Amino acid sequence: MTDAIQATTTTSSAFATQEAVEQNLDRDDFLKLLVAQLRHQDPLEPQDNSEFVAQLAQFSSLEQVTAINDRLDLLSTQSRGLANTETVNLVGKEATVRGSMVTAKGSGTAVPVNFTLEGNSDATTVFIQDQNGRTVRTIDVGAHASGLVQLTWDGRDNTGLVQPAGSYKVSVRATVGEGTPVSVSQQTQSTVEAVSFDQGYPVLHLANGVSVPVSDLLRVDSPPSNP
Repeated sequence: MTDAIQATTTTSSAFATQEAVEQNLDRDDFLKLLVAQLRHQDPLEPQDNSEFVAQLAQFSSLEQVTAINDRLDLLSTQSRGLANTETVNLVGKEATVRGSMVTAKGSGTAVPVNFTLEGNSDATTVFIQDQNGRTVRTIDVGAHASGLVQLTWDGRDNTGLVQPAGSYKVSVRATVGEGTPVSVSQQTQSTVEAVSFDQGYPVLHLANGVSVPVSDLLRVDSPPSNP
């Protein structure tokens, strides 16, 4: 009777051990469970050699996978460090990114305004708003084919008055037919003032107040020359 209870206990222990091994990939726990299984096996019915070899093979495979993951983590860290170094080199350069802000210098000089139409439009209008949300300039672009649209704002309002230096928001309304909206992707251009990494990925901080992830970077140009 005692032998039967011991055999039942041993069998249950083996199943519990196997289930724990399958659910936990930690190599230290795997080894501890394997040793415990050998220690508590029935000496009259020892574990089958082929099954034992299979478990050792599983442990060996786990070791190899763990080593590969460690190496991949190291390579990922090194690659991320190199990428961050390259991103820092963008500071001081002129960057074109996805966004809706532009910067006026307050001197009436041309300000680039770029956006992309996802389809042909019958009517396209650009609105320039100051930091108070007031529309200072409305530019009628008219009908336009799909694709990149590049124009300039002269830094003046609708009456021709030069606007103060600062950041301005650009809104684009494009329609086709009887007013069906056309999707628009906007772009903004400014100098990169800083790069931060506290979000877990590089974020570009532009002089016009825009902050975007580096994945929104579309183009990089040399710093603007001083007149």
